[in-house]
Amino acid sequence: MNDSPGCPLTDVVSTYLPRLSEFSFEPGLVAAVDQHAAAVCDALVPAQRGPEPRTVGREELADYVLGFTDWLSEADWVEPVGHDFATLRLTAVCWLVRELDLLDKDAA
Repeated sequence: MNDSPGCPLTDVVSTYLPRLSEFSFEPGLVAAVDQHAAAVCDALVPAQRGPEPRTVGREELADYVLGFTDWLSEADWVEPVGHDFATLRLTAVCWLVRELDLLDKDAA
């Protein structure tokens, strides 16, 4: 999953972005992905006081994906037919990439 050069977000998005189309058929999936996206944001962005929204940057999310996919590789994870923790987490990363427009940024 991490073998291609460049940003790891590109690989994850190409693999898991199609799962976002399942949102209209599986309402529970929306809630699960939302919870995973919030957990990723919580892990990457410390709690802030004040009105500014917390945002995740491309570099931080890419580092997270590298660590997460390395862990999956070490665990010999195989993508299941349905949704497990890992597929939900990677789908949430795709949702964040799409919502924050992180693939159009000039950074790797």
